[in-house]
Amino acid sequence: MIKIAPSILSADFLRFGDEIKAIESAGADYIHIDVMDGHFVDNITFGPGLVESVKRITKVPLDVHLMIRNPEKYVEAFARAGSDVITFHIEATKNPIGLLDRIRTMNKFAGISINPDTPESKLSPKILARCDWVLVMTVYPGFSAQKFIPEALPKIKEIRKILDESNYSKIELAIDGGVKLDNIAGIAGAGATVIASGSGIFKTADYKKTIQEMRRVADIASK
Repeated sequence: MIKIAPSILSADFLRFGDEIKAIESAGADYIHIDVMDGHFVDNITFGPGLVESVKRITKVPLDVHLMIRNPEKYVEAFARAGSDVITFHIEATKNPIGLLDRIRTMNKFAGISINPDTPESKLSPKILARCDWVLVMTVYPGFSAQKFIPEALPKIKEIRKILDESNYSKIELAIDGGVKLDNIAGIAGAGATVIASGSGIFKTADYKKTIQEMRRVADIASK
């Protein structure tokens, strides 16, 4: 079954607690939290304090996506704050293997993300052996409500093929950026298993209806 992870970067910050409760009631599988530092990407968003606050009010697992430089300096803080999944960018570290190992020693799922212009060949077998998640960016990271880059679909298909043919089929293949109800079928059909969506959920009138329909369409497409 496809898992849906509403991205809270698109939530109404004036009603933040209510928004978290709403997506929990709507059946979210994960809560996707985009952490940006103003250096790796041109935006500043959340820190460990926000993750800790969200953790206190929901039982939904927290999928924390670090779009920051020097992620090695911060993974412990985000782990202590209550992250269940910690994903960092391969472009942001010189030692992805060591960092994946560190995250796993903290009993967290370890994920690695690649930008639209980063080739899937960067995901070496040694890296994949330590991954619980691979996150493919389908927009250039930094801001919400961007349009999905259709050229990302072949990359998703190729990574799905790599995972399946390398005995890494249990790794979650997550997608982040521009996902909406009108394009989720193609994304799921390409092999995604976890789909983060911000405005595609939070800018709709009925979160539960949207998530259910996304999951229904994606499950059909993935068969």
